[in-house]
Amino acid sequence: MSSKILVRGGKPLSGEIAISGMKNAALPILFATLLIPEPCTIENIPPVSDIDVTLEILAQMGAKVDRISPTAVTIDTKDAVEGSAPDELVKKLRGSAYLLGAQLGRFHKAHMGWPGGCDFGTRPLDQHKKGFEALGAEEIPGGGLNYSAKNGLCGGCTIYFDVASVGATANVMLAAVLAEGTTVIDNAAREPHIVDLANFLNSCGASVSGAGTPIIKIRGVERLHGCSYTIIPDMIEAGTYMVAAAATRGHVRISSIIPKHVESITAKLSEMGVSVDEGDDYVVVTGSQKFKNINVKTLFYPGFPTDMNPQFSVLLCLAGGVGSMQEGVWDNRFRYAEELRKMGATIRIDGRTATIEGGKPFKGSVVDATDLRAGAALVIAGLCADGETKICHTEFIDRGYDDIVGKLRSLGADIEILPE
Repeated sequence: MSSKILVRGGKPLSGEIAISGMKNAALPILFATLLIPEPCTIENIPPVSDIDVTLEILAQMGAKVDRISPTAVTIDTKDAVEGSAPDELVKKLRGSAYLLGAQLGRFHKAHMGWPGGCDFGTRPLDQHKKGFEALGAEEIPGGGLNYSAKNGLCGGCTIYFDVASVGATANVMLAAVLAEGTTVIDNAAREPHIVDLANFLNSCGASVSGAGTPIIKIRGVERLHGCSYTIIPDMIEAGTYMVAAAATRGHVRISSIIPKHVESITAKLSEMGVSVDEGDDYVVVTGSQKFKNINVKTLFYPGFPTDMNPQFSVLLCLAGGVGSMQEGVWDNRFRYAEELRKMGATIRIDGRTATIEGGKPFKGSVVDATDLRAGAALVIAGLCADGETKICHTEFIDRGYDDIVGKLRSLGADIEILPE
């Protein structure tokens, strides 16, 4: 995709779209293949740039990567070499942090550069370090991130996380599946992509129980074997299109999803007066002519997801009265607010809380996508705006949305990619 998108607003979305695989589930699973010296076939991976970077990292490390189709890949990491991930690729995505747990589990040592990705607050790795050290690894001073477990990794411990970190939970799972003994993670993240990682590892012969609850138990096994596995659908992509349908006063069937994963989004939309009808693997969203403004707070799953903060704030801007968005996960999620102000929004930021005075229509403007989800929010605002909206730096959007322009056009949106 080019670095700019043009949206001409005012058209309600209508029709049906299918949701792609979840990027946040695919990343740890793809890096988990480093633990398995046999081929693994992973299906329903989203064709987005973060996935492309991940597969290139694995290839550069010596893995054989065979892209069967845009949404399926076979990976054989038998000849992968520890510490060989190129720094320039590692710094392109936050998910490269999973290299730590995967390399420690496979090689009992890990060396890599600092992960990158969207910047909306500090991302300490202290909980990751806490878990690795409990398993017997030691942090080695030097450039980048370095860990070594000279005597191998050993379970037989309980690791309590101070916060229910998705990254730390996944990384300790990766490190512990081949460690001797049973490792217990207390206050584990409960997100669906943690469950998906556990299911993948178990499909390869691991023994992980309790995923989806605050207590996860990992009984170490001697080896893992290859398998074929299908990634779960992306609940954040689904939520983004749910909000887009509501904001444009449209009528959209969003299919190939797990409705339970979007329950918190459905609940907040219903609270605002949006109609959401749920089926076995779909939801139908029908926008209202008038929205009720509400207060939203993002929390760890099963609470309202932080990755829906920007998109939902767009909807709060359209609702009557005053509402608020309180961020309960990251420190600096509101950089998108200035871009929405360019489009006519009235948003006041105080620490982790945005107070939003709704009921004012968006007007077309030139705006910048400051991160992945902020970019999606600006697209939604553009769909509702009077006039044309040009969104710059859409490479952020490419990181997590599969063909957002094509999918929106299929629903009747007047949107296009601008040539460079």
